[in-house]
Amino acid sequence: MNEVIGIIIATILCWLNFVIVDTYFGLPEQPGVKGARIIGQDVEKRGGDIAGGFFQGNILCSPDASAGTLMASIGYLLLGIPGGILAALLILIGNRLCADPGYAGTTGCLTATLIIFLTSFIGLTPEMFIVGMVIAIFIIMGIDQPRISVLLGKIAEKFNRHAESD
Repeated sequence: MNEVIGIIIATILCWLNFVIVDTYFGLPEQPGVKGARIIGQDVEKRGGDIAGGFFQGNILCSPDASAGTLMASIGYLLLGIPGGILAALLILIGNRLCADPGYAGTTGCLTATLIIFLTSFIGLTPEMFIVGMVIAIFIIMGIDQPRISVLLGKIAEKFNRHAESD
């Protein structure tokens, strides 16, 4: 498969994986770890959505599905499916160290491992997913936090996981 097309597909799959898993596990509803509230409130002050800000704060401060997806890609590159499972274990340990009450990172890691395995049959490689996940994180955290927080807030509403402003 052409590398550019593969990276674009991998980016979309990574973005969908971690946004859906993190939203399902309630990242937009409330700050799960210290620091996420501050980031959410700051994003809201700059014209963003509080739920999207909490989502962004949670992925910045704890190993959630974004970190799980990236770690799964690296683990799969190194060891195949066992590497993805080992990555999930490391993410689970990281969640416990952060006192994160959820399992979004571990679930995101396992679903990413499955996605990488299934898409390997059409020519996508773990390297494409590593690059794709870095791009997906940059889209969420690095381009325009207030605007992307509005999109994340709309996704949170669809999942009935939207936060209320303080």
